[in-house]
Amino acid sequence: MYEGNKMIEQLFGSKTRVKLLYLFYGNPNRSFFVREITRKVDEQINSVRRELANLLSIGIITSDTSNNKLYYEVNQKYEFYSPLSNMFGSAPTTGESSEDTMGATLESASQKYWTGAGNLELIVYTGVFTRDESAGVDILLVGQANKIAVAKLVEGLEKQEGKELRYTIMATDTAEYRSQIKDRFWSDLEKSKKQVILDKRAFFGKSAKTTKEK
Repeated sequence: MYEGNKMIEQLFGSKTRVKLLYLFYGNPNRSFFVREITRKVDEQINSVRRELANLLSIGIITSDTSNNKLYYEVNQKYEFYSPLSNMFGSAPTTGESSEDTMGATLESASQKYWTGAGNLELIVYTGVFTRDESAGVDILLVGQANKIAVAKLVEGLEKQEGKELRYTIMATDTAEYRSQIKDRFWSDLEKSKKQVILDKRAFFGKSAKTTKEK
């Protein structure tokens, strides 16, 4: 196992806990139910439940019920959110096996996943990813996109999420214009709960990562 990961596991108590921290901090504004979490981190459900209870008691994550399912999400109001986000905000990229680096479990929420999709300026997840349907879309891609590559990547996400995803590809100049005039689509997007994967032109502010507009 990669020595850096082993050290982190020793500091934080268990491999499962570390995987959960990478999952939640790598996907702020996203909610997950237990069996989905178990599948993503590839650990036993009893171990996952135990560590979720620990993180919940500390205040690192929050929970709520929707459609008779209990969902968990990172608590962005937690007093140590920023330093933990700096540490766990992205999966380690060591070239090791997916078991050690979490590989595909988090790559779909990273810029790396969209390599080969074209010259993208903005990547936003909302809708089914954040349980907020106000934007009417699940993925927004802005820039010069390779539509065939995008379709394959979206298909991969659909298999991972177990759901059909709605996505929109928009030219950069179109996005800039629509963001300036604040048309219905863009206004709804700004207000929605979303995860900003990439934002080269600061459509949502220089420090935009995740947001829920008021």
